[in-house]
Amino acid sequence: QVQVVESGGGLVQAGGSLRLSCAASGSIFSINAMGWFRQAPGKQREFVAGIGSGGYTNYADSVKGRFTISRDNAKNTVYLQMNRLKPEDTAVYYCRITTAVDYWGKGTLVTVSL
Repeated sequence: QVQVVESGGGLVQAGGSLRLSCAASGSIFSINAMGWFRQAPGKQREFVAGIGSGGYTNYADSVKGRFTISRDNAKNTVYLQMNRLKPEDTAVYYCRITTAVDYWGKGTLVTVSL
């Protein structure tokens, strides 16, 4: 059994920053990709950023240059540093851990006010 827990969400003013964390625990042998997704009210879940086992990263166009994904393999943890936040970044942010299968966290809410 694998547990995935996100943290770090909250309320921030536009232009501010937040850092999300996601820790995976349990029966983990090898983590391949780690990624962040988000779902805004009334919208479908969308990809935000991903990082492979070798450190390769990719981002949604909407967050390029503002968000940075990183990982600590020793801690089975992935981070999302979010800078210059905009109201349209408001969403529940979910972490996905990919081993042989995908594991999802329950999400953490990020609210960006004007």
